[in-house]
Amino acid sequence: MKGLFLTLFCLTILADCFSQKASDALQGEYSLRDRYFLMKSKSQTYGEYKVIKENVLDGVWKILQDSIASNKTKLKTAHTNINDLTAQLAQVKATLQEKEQSMAAVQHDSTHINVLGIDLLKGAFIGIAAIAVAALVSLVVVIVGRMKLLSKSLSERNLTVKTISSEFDEYKHRAMDKQIKLSRELQDERNRLYALTRSS
Repeated sequence: MKGLFLTLFCLTILADCFSQKASDALQGEYSLRDRYFLMKSKSQTYGEYKVIKENVLDGVWKILQDSIASNKTKLKTAHTNINDLTAQLAQVKATLQEKEQSMAAVQHDSTHINVLGIDLLKGAFIGIAAIAVAALVSLVVVIVGRMKLLSKSLSERNLTVKTISSEFDEYKHRAMDKQIKLSRELQDERNRLYALTRSS
């Protein structure tokens, strides 16, 4: 029994001398996973169990707690940043939507015209205006043509009236001359009759 105890003691001392220490997991810049595997691989084995010193386990636990607290702080900061970015994004979206509406209004105003409360495309308005101007020009040409015809007709009528009037005046003068001549002849006949009646 003494031999077995002595053999065990020697093996423990040898394992302790040749093995790396689990306390290495507390030092250096390692990730939590690396610290865990370092602590597990460098600790002593007893059968199927691992023997880890309490101060190493407490140190790894403290590092784990600090890492979790740091991650929570980072997560909180990230959430704050996300909320800020979300608010900024909403504001940018609202501004962009206002600009798009403004641009749509400007584009609509550049392609449309409002005439008497009717919203028309500028091309359609130009077409309607050109048709209206052409219709007005045609109407003016027709009116001027008719006025020329009426003026010509009126001048012809005036000429006809003047001709008829001068012919009528001439006829009146001839008729008057005839009447005077007939009156004189009648008077001469009366005078002759009177002279005849007196002499008889």
